[in-house]
Amino acid sequence: MIKLSGVIITFNEERNIEACLKSLVNVVDEIVVVDSFSTDQTKAICSKYKVTFIEQSFLGYIEQKNFALKQAKHNYIVSLDGDEALSETLQKSIITLKSNWEFDGYFCNRFNNFCGQWIKHSDWYPNKKLRVFDRRKAEWKGINPHDNVLLKDSKSKTGHLQGDILHWTYQTYSEFNNKTEYFSTIAAKAYFDKGKTASFIKIVGNPTWAFFKAYVLRLGFLDGINGFVICAQTANITFLKYTKLLELQRQHQPKK
Repeated sequence: MIKLSGVIITFNEERNIEACLKSLVNVVDEIVVVDSFSTDQTKAICSKYKVTFIEQSFLGYIEQKNFALKQAKHNYIVSLDGDEALSETLQKSIITLKSNWEFDGYFCNRFNNFCGQWIKHSDWYPNKKLRVFDRRKAEWKGINPHDNVLLKDSKSKTGHLQGDILHWTYQTYSEFNNKTEYFSTIAAKAYFDKGKTASFIKIVGNPTWAFFKAYVLRLGFLDGINGFVICAQTANITFLKYTKLLELQRQHQPKK
């Protein structure tokens, strides 16, 4: 039977971290929390559980999560954020997996709670995430802040587990607005560093397509007013990302 490490990164997660830890304690063989020096009660809550608590200045989402992977004792990983937890069905699926590991990694559906409502459409469900994996064969990649686990070998095989990762996202519209500003700034900088460019077509067309895809094609309208808010912000963060990228381009143009 294999042994599993639960790996979590946190910063000021006092609202959600206990649910996260409770969902892991009977599933994994150790829990590692890498915290970016939280100023709330995150550390105190974690101290009530048998966890390895490591404080590390924030390196970037991708970099912090790869750092956290290296702190685990075991190669088989269940990776969560501090505002996520395993549903009861997913807990059972992972426990069964410990004696029947077949693939290099396993996808799980993520079920997002927004302002008290579980969102069932748009781009927010099933929101597949590879979160159970062999760390020798996978790593966190992507463009900050949009991190995801990728398997290193294109021939790697994946499975899909029953149950959901429960994700408590923004609980107020103001929180959502503030995070949209924050994440769009990070994304613009990451795009700029990778040599990506903004244009009129991207600034106008990409947000329009993002809204249409989420609200119409992926049935975001079925989630009511919150579905509209989510899809509108999906367009807005795309718009902000490219306008901020354009601003960076102009700031770094050679002076005439």
